[in-house]
Amino acid sequence: MLTRGKRKESVARARARKGSGRVSVNKFSLATLQPAYMRSLVSEPIEMAGDLAKDVDIAVNVYGGGVMGQAEAARMAIARALVKFTGSEDLKSRMKERDPFLLIEDSRRVEPKKYLGPKARARFQKSYR
Repeated sequence: MLTRGKRKESVARARARKGSGRVSVNKFSLATLQPAYMRSLVSEPIEMAGDLAKDVDIAVNVYGGGVMGQAEAARMAIARALVKFTGSEDLKSRMKERDPFLLIEDSRRVEPKKYLGPKARARFQKSYR
């Protein structure tokens, strides 16, 4: 089963197949992900699946964006892969209840900078003195 997750500029592709419960992100074991907060974020769908994830190997390939965007994209791809591989409606509803962004993409993107100011919405201040 091949699934994808996106967050900001990050894209993650997850491949789930029958196995022994191993999870790798960019060919590194999930246990070696740093910092610990990222590791807990990525492993959240696996913990929610519990026994359903014991016989599923998941390989995730993530690119683009920043560290947290990649972590959240990998989290979404893993959650979608588990739901698709197991076919469990109960798992799907529990994930949607806990955090809807586990299965549904967040459509918000960075607003582009405009030509009249230093940032997207900020404008240069005027001084008359």
